[in-house]
Amino acid sequence: MKNLINILFLAITAIGFSQNLHTDGQKIVNEKGENILLKGIGLGGHMLQEGYMLKVPFSGQQHVFKQHIEALIGKEATAEFYNRWLANHTQKTDIDSLKSWGFNSVRLPMHYNLYTLPIEDEPVKGKQTWLEKGFQMTDSLLQWCKGNKMYLILDMHATPGGQGHDLNISDRDPSKPSLWESKANQEKLVALWQKLAERYKDEAWIGAYDIINEPNWAFTGKHKNGIDEQENKPLKKLMVEITKAIRKVDKKHILIIEGNGWGNNYNGVLPPWDDNMVISFHKYWNYNTQAEIQGFLDFRKKYNTPIWLGETGENSNVWFTDAITLMQQNNIGWCWWPLKKLGFNNPLEIKVNPGYQKLLDYWADKADKPTQKEAYDALMQLAEDAKIENNIFHKDVVDAMMRLPLTNGTKPYKAVNIDEDTLIKAVNYDLGKLGIAYFDTDYGNYYVSTGKERTGWNNGRTYRNDGIDIYKDESGYYVGDTQRGEWLQYTFEASEEGDYEIAFTTKTTSECSVLIENKDGYSEVITIAKNLSWNTSEAKKITLNKGFNQLKITVLKGRPDLKEILIKK
Repeated sequence: MKNLINILFLAITAIGFSQNLHTDGQKIVNEKGENILLKGIGLGGHMLQEGYMLKVPFSGQQHVFKQHIEALIGKEATAEFYNRWLANHTQKTDIDSLKSWGFNSVRLPMHYNLYTLPIEDEPVKGKQTWLEKGFQMTDSLLQWCKGNKMYLILDMHATPGGQGHDLNISDRDPSKPSLWESKANQEKLVALWQKLAERYKDEAWIGAYDIINEPNWAFTGKHKNGIDEQENKPLKKLMVEITKAIRKVDKKHILIIEGNGWGNNYNGVLPPWDDNMVISFHKYWNYNTQAEIQGFLDFRKKYNTPIWLGETGENSNVWFTDAITLMQQNNIGWCWWPLKKLGFNNPLEIKVNPGYQKLLDYWADKADKPTQKEAYDALMQLAEDAKIENNIFHKDVVDAMMRLPLTNGTKPYKAVNIDEDTLIKAVNYDLGKLGIAYFDTDYGNYYVSTGKERTGWNNGRTYRNDGIDIYKDESGYYVGDTQRGEWLQYTFEASEEGDYEIAFTTKTTSECSVLIENKDGYSEVITIAKNLSWNTSEAKKITLNKGFNQLKITVLKGRPDLKEILIKK
């Protein structure tokens, strides 16, 4: 009997000290009352593919992409591709990696059709058919998060019918009734949330329920995406109904709400109607200043309710560091978008295999139609390359998000030891902030704030996500599009103190010059003659210290392409 009492005591104690999150005034806290600053990332492209993540040249809804695939390889093979994609895109290793990089939460963008049938396919009108696929995938993801003590936030990214005119976000088919035009779609969404809450009500590592991602709909206003709506009555009504359905079975978990106009228009939505609710906002392509977020800080104070940056990203490392610094200075949790895609400005990049590039060219009317086998092989390779072990890891992106908001320090991009003859790749300049590890005149996209066209940063769109323009040719990566005043810093080690020679591998359309400097007062100008193919510049003498050395290379004249730095004894 005594042992039974001890077992029951331990079980009750374990429940009492669970890590359930809840709100406490303006903060998100755990069961111990400790402030929790969520540092998360969204699994965009996993359950729900958006066309830009796959580089498609047509309308980017997932069902449109699927139709294009079916036209090439048939329905059965298309189903095989999607099964592999869902199995490969996010695995335990992905979550383990996120934990090791410093993240403490994951946002799962859910597609409703993995959990239930579309209303048009329901055998009995008004009834809900439940599909185990989505629930089982969520169960697995939760176990991986739980094993890493990370919070999983469930995000209804694609609602039944779709929640907006930005079609890609929710895989919406405009030929069918939207969420706002169909009572049946709304009832299905309410039922789905109740089903999810019932399943996960006792799971401490479920961080929150993000009930409708980025509504963007004109209820009465002129702007189709709802940014000018003044009342948002249908949005609030539906979110209140979802809240009531969830609270019938789950009174523990945080509910996250989003306004109209891609999550930021809260006219008529507030005040919050639940005492365990968080106000989310999304932030893209604007300045990272206090003024840009002041409206949400005002909401936090006025309603004594936490705020959360639920989605942001798709920019440069400079923008990432500045945004996260701003959030953390204001005790605002954040969630980046996305973990991986076919693109360079995220922690992981899915490679474009040659066969898939041929598919993209065909869809863009730039190439002949591939055979069924060619298309099948290319798509299966794409699914295989979605695995983390086949991804390209962009450590500079993770560094910009996790280390640089806390320090101005620099680190070598790769360890280099100068012995006899040594090559330093020009693209491997130090990890660090703009103006400290490197300088480039274009370093981010701020078009929402400026009202001007979108601007780039790394014009080559490869290898790294800073402002430095990096390109690739048959011989490898190189720094291009240089301008006067731009510079790069390199930190490396030398085996022994002494005199060395330094030269550069460059190409240029006109005579150029660069300045070499170190912190010991050494400086030297190297003149680079016009050369249209890769060539080695004149060598200059340089003295290196034993151990760590640091060189700064500044463009003085012309626009040289820089591939390698050659240092030899």
